[in-house]
Formats: sequence, structure tokens, C-alpha cells
Amino acid sequence: MKVTKQELRELMKTKLNKAGLSEDHAEGVADVLAHADARGVHSHGAMRVEYYAERIAKGGINTSPIFTYEKTGPCSAIFDGDNGAGHVAANLAMDEAIKMAKENGIAVVGVRRISHSGALSYFVEKAAQANLIGISLCQSDPMVVPYGGAEPYYGTNPIAFAAPGNGEDHILFDMATTVQAWGKVLHARSKNEPISDTWAVDVNGEPTTDPFKVNALLPIAGPKGYVLMMMVDVLSGILLGLPFGNKVSSMYEDLTEYRNLGQLHIVINPEVFTGLRNFKQNITDTMVDLNNSKPAPGFKQVSYPGQRSAAREKENAVNGIDIVDAVYDYLISDVIHNNAYDNKNAFAK
Repeated sequence: MKVTKQELRELMKTKLNKAGLSEDHAEGVADVLAHADARGVHSHGAMRVEYYAERIAKGGINTSPIFTYEKTGPCSAIFDGDNGAGHVAANLAMDEAIKMAKENGIAVVGVRRISHSGALSYFVEKAAQANLIGISLCQSDPMVVPYGGAEPYYGTNPIAFAAPGNGEDHILFDMATTVQAWGKVLHARSKNEPISDTWAVDVNGEPTTDPFKVNALLPIAGPKGYVLMMMVDVLSGILLGLPFGNKVSSMYEDLTEYRNLGQLHIVINPEVFTGLRNFKQNITDTMVDLNNSKPAPGFKQVSYPGQRSAAREKENAVNGIDIVDAVYDYLISDVIHNNAYDNKNAFAK
């Protein structure tokens, strides 16, 4: 089903509002989700709405949060989300980080006690659009085996980065520290498609291509991905005084409970280092150099991070965003949720 970004945003906003979020917060969540779908990252888009709606309806997301923001130093602060919608809290915290970085050159803002906040690319892109470098990290519930381990300890613990070039172009990446994000497995399930045998293992620790048999995900590049997900957990969990490692709350185990998740925004102002004009020109030169690099067999061009997603977003603005029919049917229905996620394990089973 093809829909415009605006139509999709409105459908998601309406569903989340009916589930119990205020209109403003429902709009804030829908904007982050629509951003993901527009860029082709469907694992963090509309397919998540029913899960959020069920958690909201069951009380696991605070629908009347009292947000607080406390500066703890000239370049540091804590934003407390009071377990409200993570997308909204993380977005407001990024606004504060941008303001602080413009004033003081750098900002480190911890976001405490939030629910799932969606695609981190949304927040770092906001920094890049403000002519700043954006970095965002967040913890997630355990579903990844540590290198050499046989049971999950860390989450997919994503890292996002964005840096502005000239014009509207910027470098941007948003990646899980696993070979693939759990949301990609969910997307494969929704389309009843197999996954790569490099993504995950089954209950016996054997590689699987069946998204319904996934028992644990694998870290990228073995020990390297393992230490990256540890770093994310330290910076977005332990540093903020929150549960960490295998103590991070489950996404599905009890949808009546708040999740108390953490996220960290780091924003850097290039002006206080090399100067903004010089920095942006060098980022643009990097993009051009990469595009002009000799491609490997089977590739037409070397792309810089975020280039293909940005092109997809422009294409979808013209042709519409392709949404799985079952997800669209849910969005236009009168159903708030189908009680499909509560009391499940990390893999929604």
C-alpha cells in the first residue's frame, strides 16, 4: 500500500491519540515514525504503532509525564522523561543539546527514564540541520549474545551520527551494534520472509534463516560489536544511574510497567574547532571523494553514509511510502490493539 508521508503521519497520530497519548505527544511520536518509513527504515516506522498503542493503553507509557531539565555543568545536562513517550522526550532533549552546543561549543545531555524512542537518525539529523555534529546512543533490552557467550546480555544498543555538509546534504548513519536490528527481524516476520543466516541464532546457538526461530542476535564483527554495545550501555545506562546490561527492562514482558530506559545525546559545534565553513566544505569534499571512488565489482558507486536513505526519502515524497497491507489495515481500523505483545519474551514469542 502506497501512502503519502502526511497521510501516514496522521493515521499514526490518530491511533496513538486514541490509545491514550495527548494529541501533541501522539504527533511527536508519529513524526519520528514517519521519518523512519520515509527513509525506508520500516522496522522503526508504522509497524511499531500497535506495540506502542498496546503499551500506552495498558499503562506502560506515562501519558501525562512531567518533563524536567537540569543543567549539571556548562556543557552537560539531564533530561528526565518521567517514562513518557521516548520519541517526545528525546526530541526535546536534543533541542536543549543543540541550544547548549551553539552557546558553549559542545553538549552532553543524558535522557533518563523514557520509553522506546524509535529511530535515532531523527535526532542526529536535527543536529546536522542546525549545522552541528550529532551523536546519539541508547540502550535496549537484552537479546544479543556477548562474544563467546551462549545467552543474551546486551541489547542491540544503537549508535547514530550525523555531520552537515554544504546545502541540505549531510553524512548520517544509524546502526545497531548487532549484525542487524531486531526491528528488521520483525519486518521480515510481517512479510513472512527469511532472514540472512548471519543475523541471529536459534535456541541451540545455530544460525537460522527463520525469523520466527530467532533466540538471540549476533554482535557485528564479533568482539568489536560486543565492546561497542558495552560502550553504549555504559554511556546511556550506567552513566545515567539506570539499569544496565541484562537488567534493562523488557520491551514485551509486562506492558503495564514503565521501562526506565536511557539515551545520550552528544552535540558538537564545528565553529569552535575548525570553523563551520571549513568543516562543511570538507564534509562535502568527503562525500564527493567517496562518490568518485572506484566501485568494487557489483557496485555502481561508492555511497557515503545516509546517501541512499536520503535518495529513498526524496523518491518516496514523490511516489508515496510503501507500507505493508496488514499494517495499513490496522492503522485505518477502529482497533486500538489486538493484545499481541504483552507477556512475550524479547523476541515477541
